[in-house]
Amino acid sequence: GNGPAGGHAGFDCSGLTKAAYNAAGINLPRTAQTQYNAGPLVPAGQPLLPGDLVFYGTPGNVHHVGLYIGAGKVVHAPTFGQPVQVSNYRWNGDDFLAASRPTVDSRL
Repeated sequence: GNGPAGGHAGFDCSGLTKAAYNAAGINLPRTAQTQYNAGPLVPAGQPLLPGDLVFYGTPGNVHHVGLYIGAGKVVHAPTFGQPVQVSNYRWNGDDFLAASRPTVDSRL
């Protein structure tokens, strides 16, 4: 879902991150996979910063994205019919893949 401004009742995960970045003047691709592919990726081991996109899945099958807000938390649209929520970005058994830090200068 693209959210109310996009003609939908709610958001899916990548629709939420796209809308958030659009509000900041940064255009993202529409799906979690294409947002991951667009990068730039945060180097492994580097601390996450508020605004980073966090991805779950594998490089060829990214199935979820959220927006890191700091203190180990992410805002995300978890699944169909569920409201946007704040959760821990890591949990036991997760399939966290990577994070990216898009900027106005990113080549998206």
